[in-house]
Amino acid sequence: MADNMQKEPVSLRMSRSVIGRYLPSQVKWHYEHGLVLQSIYAVGKHYGIDEFAPWVKIMYDTKINPDGTINTYKDDEFNLDQINPGKHLFDLYKDTGKQCYRDAIEILRDQLRNHPRTQSGGFWHKKIYPFQMWLDGLYMQGPFYARYAAEFGTFEDFEDIVHQFELVYQHTRDPKTGLLYHAWDESCKQLWADPETGCSPHFWGRAMGWYCMAILDVLDFIPDDKEHESERAKLAKIANELVKPVITFQAEESGLWYQVLDAGKRAKNYLETSASSMFVRFLYKLIRVGLFDEAAAGVTKETALEAASKGYRGLCTRLSEDADGLLHLSGICSVAGLGGNPYRDGSFEYYVKEAIVSDDFKGVGPFIQASLEAELASAE
Repeated sequence: MADNMQKEPVSLRMSRSVIGRYLPSQVKWHYEHGLVLQSIYAVGKHYGIDEFAPWVKIMYDTKINPDGTINTYKDDEFNLDQINPGKHLFDLYKDTGKQCYRDAIEILRDQLRNHPRTQSGGFWHKKIYPFQMWLDGLYMQGPFYARYAAEFGTFEDFEDIVHQFELVYQHTRDPKTGLLYHAWDESCKQLWADPETGCSPHFWGRAMGWYCMAILDVLDFIPDDKEHESERAKLAKIANELVKPVITFQAEESGLWYQVLDAGKRAKNYLETSASSMFVRFLYKLIRVGLFDEAAAGVTKETALEAASKGYRGLCTRLSEDADGLLHLSGICSVAGLGGNPYRDGSFEYYVKEAIVSDDFKGVGPFIQASLEAELASAE
């Protein structure tokens, strides 16, 4: 496998593998589909692969109508997950100038304008989850909202975006470990919520991974100037404070991270690929974009780079190649959430019983991005 991966960069090989397995009719307006399409587009743009962008466009054009409406999207669901596929609409509009993409952007921005909020000003994760903020939601809406603010919005938008991150960090951070609980219920009424703090009971790897990626992606769009200095500083501080907890709970032998981050080798806990990809991507990118601060992070840059490199080596052990030369990625948690019907109680037993699958986009998308970051780091 190692020899075969030398044919071309792994990010390219995995992107081609996805393209080789999926047709436009199989793609949905769904956060994980948007994630993998955005990842493939980024790889194609970096390496100058001309066919990637048109392939991604074809996928989106099965969902975007001439008037900008989006097939299967329902604004009255007030579901933050449905914002994530919209991140690529900015690139489609920039690349083509077609008004339908701009109109679709506005439809999603209108959802955020009307989206229900906690009393403290945070977006509910979904209408069906009142007064709840999940770490996942910061990734789903944050970078879209920030790019909109940068291209079409106002200074007040950035203040609102940063407030969302600070609010979640304030309420979900565990002072002992520095890890973030999966979610926070402002009302403290959910069965999974601590009656005093409102936090869910465990640190789910992918949830914290979503949050880590979201901070850096938002910072891509907040202008690096005097006017926005305060907002950038607040997010950069949080990002650096997350470095030590992330590294602390990295498994020593494999370099990967566990499904339940602080439970280690507890029976049925396992090393999970999507969260590991997200943390590798986070560490590499924080350094690459020049925001790593040793004093705030509590570790040296060399330590963070070694953790990222070790994590990526571990991820590559999860790859396999089929007879057609396509790559497959294993060890991905299929899905995890809280509440709903049947009710998900956020217990350790709940997180470790969810299906473990291969090639799920929630793992493949971050793996492609982690691979690209590893390739950028090795090129320096």
